[in-house]
Amino acid sequence: MAIREEVSGIGSMSKRTDLNVSKQPVRYISGMSNMGQTTGQEVLDQQSGAPMVAVETPVALPPIVDFTAPTQFKNEPISSGANYDPTTPSLSSVIPQPVSALTTIEKALQYDTTGVSEFLYNRMNR
Repeated sequence: MAIREEVSGIGSMSKRTDLNVSKQPVRYISGMSNMGQTTGQEVLDQQSGAPMVAVETPVALPPIVDFTAPTQFKNEPISSGANYDPTTPSLSSVIPQPVSALTTIEKALQYDTTGVSEFLYNRMNR
């Protein structure tokens, strides 16, 4: 079913859009009396009283591909779609690098008022 809807213009060129020609056809639903109080004829009457807007046929979804299947996009780089920013620091700059115990004690010297760090530093530096 082709849908042909008119769009309202602006100002003096505006038109009523509630009178568009694309309406869903009225359909009789059989077996409605078994479902409750509404019969198929009542549903048919309701549909003709307030015409429903037509809907387009939904587009088919792409088929589901197995995870182990070969790629379907051979010309696309492997990093396509990855959230990658070249200005972001690399992982090696984020992970702390190993530091020797002597370097750690040397940095602690300026904050230690007990003299223990200085004693350890002198013992290890010999």
